[in-house]
Amino acid sequence: MVQYSWLYLWLSKNLMESESVTFVCFSRWNIAVSMIITALILAPLAVAAPTAVRAQVIDTTAKQSIMIDLTTGSVLLEKDADVRMPPASMSKLMTVYMVFERLKEGRLSLDDKFQVSTKAWRMGGSKMFVMVDTRVKIRDLLRGIIVQSGNDACIVVAEGLSGSEEDFAEAMTKRATEIGLTNSAFKNATGWPAEGHYMSARDLALLSTKLIQDFPEYYGIFAEQGFVYGGIKQPNRNPLLYKGFGADGLKTGHTEASGYGLTVSAVRKGRRLVLVVNGLSSMRERSSESARLLDWAFRETGSYALFKKGDTIGHADVWLGDAPRVPLVAERNLTITLPQRSRRDMKVKLVYNNPIPAPVQKGSVVGKVIISTPRQSDIELPVVAGESVGQLGMLGRLNAALRYLIWGRSAT
Repeated sequence: MVQYSWLYLWLSKNLMESESVTFVCFSRWNIAVSMIITALILAPLAVAAPTAVRAQVIDTTAKQSIMIDLTTGSVLLEKDADVRMPPASMSKLMTVYMVFERLKEGRLSLDDKFQVSTKAWRMGGSKMFVMVDTRVKIRDLLRGIIVQSGNDACIVVAEGLSGSEEDFAEAMTKRATEIGLTNSAFKNATGWPAEGHYMSARDLALLSTKLIQDFPEYYGIFAEQGFVYGGIKQPNRNPLLYKGFGADGLKTGHTEASGYGLTVSAVRKGRRLVLVVNGLSSMRERSSESARLLDWAFRETGSYALFKKGDTIGHADVWLGDAPRVPLVAERNLTITLPQRSRRDMKVKLVYNNPIPAPVQKGSVVGKVIISTPRQSDIELPVVAGESVGQLGMLGRLNAALRYLIWGRSAT
């Protein structure tokens, strides 16, 4: 077990704390007996890809909930996040996704118009108040759905894109599966209560992430605090938009079966979180509980950059190579999210087989960095060779292996 004080100091400087940093390499003596064979053939060390951190240290009164840091993909909070639940109007986010996707692909424009049917005009619940037999622009229908939560606007879009709401719901379900929503099925475009219409909190968080990241040119609509159509002004139903909170989306929901729900995203100091809550008892609780959870996450957790792609993390000996050592570098950027109080207890380990057998190809995976903190899953970052190292000839390899076994000298 070896201490690398230079990396300890580097991490301390970047994190402004004194984390514990330990590096581990496997001794060459562990492989001495088989060295002649492995001098000729030895596969690179395989490592796992980084995994998202789970840092939950807070509970919620919501029946279902999840909160994700979009910078790192870390799950900060989850409660029955994969349970299939009535999403109410939060499922309108999938309707919006279907429109955004067509706009981005050029199959639809904001100035295109859809006809208002009698079914759309008669639809109950929250409304945009479109008039039957009129034609409404897509830019207005989007605001009718996002800002005003208009059920009538959803039906106009569904019929305009697929001919009927039923066919559109089938298309929604199919597309949801294609983009990775594993616990979602739709029977309508509005979130109106229907048997077999459901989503999970995790699916809503994933869908929100895609809306934010894939459609930045349209996402700003979610932050609009009000919209006037037909002389009727309606405010955005998202309660956190009005509190100077950093919130800029996304959607409320409420039915008797679902309770009160909210899918919300907020940004502070460049850090974006997505929170989904559902099953709350009132509008007041929906607002206060969402604000409490986001405040906690921004205050008590942080995202910290540990390595940038290409950073040299250490060096390894090369066995039977035409160079004695090879730099070990980070394969990708690594930023982690963790509770601030856990930073002092963070441990960083570099794990690799030493020596690394030649030939070594630049960019090949030769080890991994493991970051461990209390109450969280370990994070692993692949480490790759920073340079290529060639292999000695056959006689040179055999001679070096024999010298190594007999005298324990370096075979590099």
